[in-house]
Amino acid sequence: MPLIKRKHATIKAYIHDWLEPDQPGALNLFSGMIILLVLVSLASLALETEAIRGDTPLDADVKPIVMGVNAVVLWAFAIEFLLRFWSEGENPEHKGILGRIRFLSQPITIADVLAFLPELMVFLFVPTLHGGWLAALRALRLFRLFKLARYVPAFAIVGAAVRRAAAPLAAALCVAGAQLYIAAMMLYFIEGDTKPAQFGSIVRSMWWAIVTLTTVGYGDVYPETVLGRIAAGLVALAGIGIVAMPTGILASAFAEEFRERHEAAEREKADRRVQK
Repeated sequence: MPLIKRKHATIKAYIHDWLEPDQPGALNLFSGMIILLVLVSLASLALETEAIRGDTPLDADVKPIVMGVNAVVLWAFAIEFLLRFWSEGENPEHKGILGRIRFLSQPITIADVLAFLPELMVFLFVPTLHGGWLAALRALRLFRLFKLARYVPAFAIVGAAVRRAAAPLAAALCVAGAQLYIAAMMLYFIEGDTKPAQFGSIVRSMWWAIVTLTTVGYGDVYPETVLGRIAAGLVALAGIGIVAMPTGILASAFAEEFRERHEAAEREKADRRVQK
């Protein structure tokens, strides 16, 4: 599959078309390579957390290999970002200094920077760093998942569906928060004297309310009085609604988003047939 299907006057324009194709989400060689690098980096992160342990069953050679893989990924993402920043001048919205600032202030660009720059700085200037700070830098690799949003259409659909459902989801969150507080307060008044360590305050009762309303039910905290168990049963039944409400809202938003995108694609196909 060719990377670029149209001719440009400058190399910068070619690179910009390479990095930002006319049809976002359409897979090409470059986007496929980025997706592969993201998946490889996440797999190496999982292996690295095991390889650095003293009691790991992995061979000693695994650690330098995963470190080397991560170094390659870091440099690849750094080069990709520099090319993107340089060629972004082809985008009219990002021309000049102010345009570049607008580009750098975009959430997806910030995620791109966090995905490689802090760890690359440590790799270059503080290679002996270890401990908690290094673990925090490893966690920043999760920002590489946001790079998939540029190239995987499913991520765009997820984002669009969540934005579509933002208002009803916020309403559902408010209802869930009210239920959580009421459940914690009920058990505080009912079980506070019986089990003060678990229900001696509304704050302490919150943990029980969370695991009960979300239907997780760890069983580490539970009421003992008859009235407390009756209240707990009502709270557990109410918890079904907490899970079902946002699930239904998101399912409806996904279905609507898929339908609209499918209809738009069909209209585009029909227009192309008419033009031919």
